[in-house]
Amino acid sequence: MTVLSFEDFTPGHFGRFGPRRVTREEIIAFAREYDPQPMHLDERAAQASMLKGLSGSGWHLGSLMMRMLCDGFLLKTKSLGSPGIEEMRWMSPLRPGDDLLLDVDVVEARVSKSRPQTGIVTFKCYMRNGHGQMLAEMVSAIIIGRRDQAATAG
Repeated sequence: MTVLSFEDFTPGHFGRFGPRRVTREEIIAFAREYDPQPMHLDERAAQASMLKGLSGSGWHLGSLMMRMLCDGFLLKTKSLGSPGIEEMRWMSPLRPGDDLLLDVDVVEARVSKSRPQTGIVTFKCYMRNGHGQMLAEMVSAIIIGRRDQAATAG
């Protein structure tokens, strides 16, 4: 298996991942456990809400985004963690039956000043449904090991 290093991430479009279908049952199960608001649990209440129908929690959408990042490339990367999410925006509701597609761009890649054996890669992720409707955007940096750590020591 190829392991991706900092040097493999250059600014520009990195990849598209998915599709990943979301079911009604998943939406309700996630909501029961983590975000039990009526628009995520009950179809009648959801219809009466501003969302006009059952919708997944934004946190569910963020979790799905993370899973797609891991399955797509992060688990094959010298990832050392993240200093955090810089931006997370929910733009349209996640609906039962949505087929999710995740586009990932590299916004910036720079060598760490304090740990030159690592780099910091900033990604911008765009989650769309199968109709092309934008559901969410996220900007996050990930600390990634460099390919030849011996060459950067000292």
